[in-house]
Amino acid sequence: MRLGPVAVEAAEGAILAHAVDAGGTLRKGTWLGAAEVARLKAAGVASVVAARLEAGDVHEDEAARRIAEALAGPGLLVEAPATGRVNLFAATPGLFKVDRAAVDAVNRIDAGITLATRPADRGAETGRMVATVKIIPFAVPEEAVAAAVARAGAAGPVLSIRPFSPLRVAVISTLLPTLKAKVVDKTLAVLAARLAPAGASIAADLRVGHDAGAVAEALGALPADIDLVVLFGASAVTDVADVIPAGLVAAGGRIDHFGMPVDPGNLLLIGELDGRPVVGAPGCARSPRENGFDFVLERLLAGVRVGREDIVAMGVGGLLMDIVTRPAPRSGVAAGEDRLAPKVAALVLAAGRSSRMGAENKLLAEVDGLPLVRHAVVAALASRAGPVTVVTGHMAAEVEAALAGLPVTFRHNPDFADGLSASVRCGIAAVPEDCEAAVILLGDMPRISAAVIDGLIEAYDPSTGALIAVPTFGGRRGNPVLWSRRFFGALAALEGDAGARHLIGDNRDAVAEVAFGPEVALDVDTPEALAALREGRAQEETGG
Repeated sequence: MRLGPVAVEAAEGAILAHAVDAGGTLRKGTWLGAAEVARLKAAGVASVVAARLEAGDVHEDEAARRIAEALAGPGLLVEAPATGRVNLFAATPGLFKVDRAAVDAVNRIDAGITLATRPADRGAETGRMVATVKIIPFAVPEEAVAAAVARAGAAGPVLSIRPFSPLRVAVISTLLPTLKAKVVDKTLAVLAARLAPAGASIAADLRVGHDAGAVAEALGALPADIDLVVLFGASAVTDVADVIPAGLVAAGGRIDHFGMPVDPGNLLLIGELDGRPVVGAPGCARSPRENGFDFVLERLLAGVRVGREDIVAMGVGGLLMDIVTRPAPRSGVAAGEDRLAPKVAALVLAAGRSSRMGAENKLLAEVDGLPLVRHAVVAALASRAGPVTVVTGHMAAEVEAALAGLPVTFRHNPDFADGLSASVRCGIAAVPEDCEAAVILLGDMPRISAAVIDGLIEAYDPSTGALIAVPTFGGRRGNPVLWSRRFFGALAALEGDAGARHLIGDNRDAVAEVAFGPEVALDVDTPEALAALREGRAQEETGG
């Protein structure tokens, strides 16, 4: 292949190496025919950088197609080539299998031929992209393509999907007084979601005391058609003599391995009973976030047995993203948490410009004889939360005057015009270091009471992963919201005027919802809403 500047008059049949504006963009990789050459001339383009294929060259699309088709084994779909790339997708849910030596060999053949895959022995749902073949130059030599195709076919499929099976799963959960029933319910819902892509299901849900004998009895009573057993301990397994492994052994089962070099997921147990695999799930498996339990479960769902050697080989690539709901996240913030008497700050956001109110600043409007903003601040002061910080911005001096005499700290947000996120960032930066959480209130919600704030504090429980307490009314979420310090970094990175709603959605496993009355959905954004409030009419608007 020859690449370099070419006069437009001589460019027909070449491949454009860089995009050119010719009365509309001619994209990189465009074959230059008579029509394209005419466009270039009309646009006054004298020369272009282009490539010409020579004898023995294979165009990038054709090369990528041939190699991808040679690599693809059972369970994979090969996409049509485009710009020298062919993507491969799972045609059925299953375990992605990779011949690592063959992938390395293909990547060594020619620098212009590249093959990238997702990690081997991980699950893939239907339609998930698992690999891509990319030809870097516009063409590669025929001998290189032929060598890649030959290597791909030398020893069985290089890439394939081993289908999942619709296993029947039994779950045995041990219970202690400190473990709330809703935690177990949530755990089973998370597991069911993990099983769903495989068509597997929870066929037995047994809940017993946290005792080896109770575990053994439950194991012995399992139906004969159970394919897989998952054990969730009320407390983490700490040793092979602990309750869960001891119960497995007492039932006549065996322990193959305890512990795994995957974090989160270290405290996983793998064993067998009556020919069925048994998994002692680590605590992090209660979360939907990726953890070591997924590594093992995905293999078992594909009918692949997992033993000691398989587990110890998971260390490379085993350092996963931390799970914020873990009792001891890597940040160390859990060391400052007190589940019995948490210290929770209150932030009242009062920096907005009230743009939907017209000329009037709604926070200064009088409701029940007091400025609107004063209601939320008084509620915060009457609650268990403290200290109370008020974030000001628009008309800061007037807002401070409306709160005269109240024992609060003011924090001015000079970027209030940037939206709600700027006030959240400003407020979070003001939370004292000894506070493990903060309730964020909106200054335009006059019916919020101390009881609402205290109810959120009561629902907050780091030991069970309840790190975001959200009020609801009629099934809809409202305000204020309590946030664990574990999320302060994410709150400090917010942008725009949407607040932190997406963080709640992204961390569903950390959310505790608490039902309240209409006060958690009532804010004042318009003159009509203010008038309705003053007149005692039930006009509600969802809080921002």
